Amino acid sequence: MSTAALSPCDLNLALATAARPCRHPTATLAATILGSGLAFVDGSVMNVALPALDRDLHPGPDGLTWLINAYLLALTSLTLLGGAAGDHYGRRRLFLAGIGLFLAASLVCAAAPTLPIILAGRVAQGIGAAMLMPNSLALLGAGFDGEAKGQAIGTWAGAGALAGAIGPLIGGWLVDAVGWRTIFLLNLPVGLAAAWIAWRFVPESRDSRVGARLDLPGALLGAVALALCTVALTAAAKPGADVALLIGAGAVGCGLLAAFVWLEFERGENALMPLFLMRNATFLGVTLLTLLLYAALGGLIVLLPFVLITAEGYSAVQAGAAMLPVPILIGLGSRLMGRIATRIGSRLPMGLGALIVAAGLALYLRMGGSDASYWREVLPATLVVALGMAVCVAPLTTTVMNSVDADHVGAASGFNSAVARMGGLIATALLGFVFVDQGSPAALVASTHVAALVGAGLAALAGASAFLLVRDVPAKETAHG
Repeated sequence: MSTAALSPCDLNLALATAARPCRHPTATLAATILGSGLAFVDGSVMNVALPALDRDLHPGPDGLTWLINAYLLALTSLTLLGGAAGDHYGRRRLFLAGIGLFLAASLVCAAAPTLPIILAGRVAQGIGAAMLMPNSLALLGAGFDGEAKGQAIGTWAGAGALAGAIGPLIGGWLVDAVGWRTIFLLNLPVGLAAAWIAWRFVPESRDSRVGARLDLPGALLGAVALALCTVALTAAAKPGADVALLIGAGAVGCGLLAAFVWLEFERGENALMPLFLMRNATFLGVTLLTLLLYAALGGLIVLLPFVLITAEGYSAVQAGAAMLPVPILIGLGSRLMGRIATRIGSRLPMGLGALIVAAGLALYLRMGGSDASYWREVLPATLVVALGMAVCVAPLTTTVMNSVDADHVGAASGFNSAVARMGGLIATALLGFVFVDQGSPAALVASTHVAALVGAGLAALAGASAFLLVRDVPAKETAHG
């Protein structure tokens, strides 16, 4: 898994897409799995490559953060626009363009001699992922119908979880055996195969019902606002940072964010991000839960491998394997929790799951210095976090779907997915305060303890959001306010 990986509500984007008969269903499924796998694997392998990049490029704490956030910022701010553009101009066209841009950017990253060049490549990768990710799901939704659609989406999600699980292992092996540049070259055969299959076998599709113009002002305003806020948060951790510049960037970013919120409310049904859905208390509650919970999880997924390699002496492969329980338990537990949530409602599982995640994050306080035991100190905490996520992921998806009427399922799902990635973006921006303490392993571990406490607090607030705001909505009932 990664901060950029599959959000549970991404799947509903495919469910909300109108289907037409597909002549090559197997090829369509293969193309979408391979294409979206680029984003899954690239995000997860970068986490285990950070220490090697730190040794070679010496980016400093803010530079380390930007190696993750340059990609995540572009993906977060442009995903909804990429999906809307696919509806207007053709989903296969945007899917292929996204793959092409992603592969070109991967070559730039692999050959980058300096930090600014690799950061430019990471931004381009994020833009490419924002084009191909939503349209891979839309192509699935357009190519399958009925029970076949559900099976195709389940296969796609399972493949994504597998890619997120094995990505750090493969990437860690490549980093240890060859070097960090090879993790970007790994994208080339996968992307070329996806592009050829899509070009040869997948039919073009678009939404004939779309009549409104794309919300380009909203997309630009949101992207600039997020960028300025992220710059301010990231640079704040840098020793000797210009305080006036930080405050100025943060103030302008917050002002543009407020303008973005106003604009999206004004556009109503035609908004890029349908904020009018927040008038629904249940949707508001699940949105807050998503933001807080994925901020806590996103920080952990980036920070833990870095600390294990830098402070505990793990190899990149070992650090990648340390996170395996998270995708495995989520994959195994989601089907069961989906059935349980159908019977007892989603509010209790979501609230309890978030509190379990909080307890797991607090357990990382037991992690010591260079003699830390993975089996006694790291694994138990990781298992508890994974268990908590497994408990609440499926109910979260169900709640988003049931809290709005059928006409807004796609919009609500896209909104929730963007919020999940935004939580990871904010958390990663704040990790600069941890990366700055690399002077000694003890200082890095101490800062990690603080980050674990903050994450536990965020997860606990996520649980409170579920208990206080979410009400259980039967599957056949819709809530309107």
